[in-house]
Amino acid sequence: MANYTTIDDPTAYFQTKIFTGNENTLAVTFDGNTDMQPDWVWIKNREDNYNHSLFDSVRGVTKRIPSNTNGAEATVAATLTAFNSNGFTLGNDTTSNAPNNSHVSWNWKAGTSFTNDASATGIGNIDSAGSVSTAAGFSIISYTGNANADNTVAHGLGSVPKMIILKNRSATNNWMVYHASTGAQAPLFLNLTNAAGSGDPDRFKVVPTSSVFTPGSAQEGNGNGNSMIAYCFADIKGYSKFGFYIGNGNADGPFIYTGFKPAFFIYKSSTSAGEEWKILDNKRDPFNRGSQRNLNVHANTVESDDTNSIGEFVSNGVKIRSAHQNINKSGDTYIYMAFAEQPFVTSTGVPATAR
Repeated sequence: MANYTTIDDPTAYFQTKIFTGNENTLAVTFDGNTDMQPDWVWIKNREDNYNHSLFDSVRGVTKRIPSNTNGAEATVAATLTAFNSNGFTLGNDTTSNAPNNSHVSWNWKAGTSFTNDASATGIGNIDSAGSVSTAAGFSIISYTGNANADNTVAHGLGSVPKMIILKNRSATNNWMVYHASTGAQAPLFLNLTNAAGSGDPDRFKVVPTSSVFTPGSAQEGNGNGNSMIAYCFADIKGYSKFGFYIGNGNADGPFIYTGFKPAFFIYKSSTSAGEEWKILDNKRDPFNRGSQRNLNVHANTVESDDTNSIGEFVSNGVKIRSAHQNINKSGDTYIYMAFAEQPFVTSTGVPATAR
């Protein structure tokens, strides 16, 4: 029998959770098949123009960074106060817990402590530490920048990262994104709508290896003496995929084979400036009309029911059903990041079904 996946239950490593805020202490409990203690929690108010709030267990509780601005990390006591065995607890800060508003959280587990003393191991040039899951192809890596363009950072994945989302915690700098589909020296920026750069040796100077990545010398990824945080991802068959598709400008758009029924899908044109980062998921839009309830990564805007941006989640991928330039401009390359609700076929041969 073909090996379709090594992860039969994706909810052990990724879950989307919708909750209603109360502007008070709030324990949010996940509802996946497996209890999951999250290491990365990303929250957005669906109904009001609050910033995205990103937290992780490596930086610690109460430490928030917004994806939609270039702002540095802020410590806010009333934000996320605990990473629980099957969820998280919030305080009364309204950015992530506004009263009576619907919020969505996207949550990932890494789970295994990671440290690398570069001088002792000979891996990389910059010491790093964090949390990693080689099984799920995900690591959260903390390090201190030194502005040396050739220095490297261990990521702990044991395989080549296909996407790295990187932020200078100490300074007001853009989020810097590496994607394998655009390659080295071609960064995107999570809080902007720019097209991918090119020939930019100061940012992701070379393609990552199975052990290290090279952030370059720019302040965004390697500010001298600054605290940095990197979210690193590798493809895991049947669970996660980081690839690209080419737009055809037709309502009968491209089909993107992922090898699983998606739970979560981020996309962005890497060709055209001004096209938005969008998030679709299976909890905010569970119906079989195609996912079209979009949230912008780069903006604090409310959720939109956007018939111009329809990505239908099927048993083995995503079918684009819009001709709109935001999701399907003819000839444009769109990069994506996807995680599974269910593998196309489990390791025991159980097939996925469409919604």
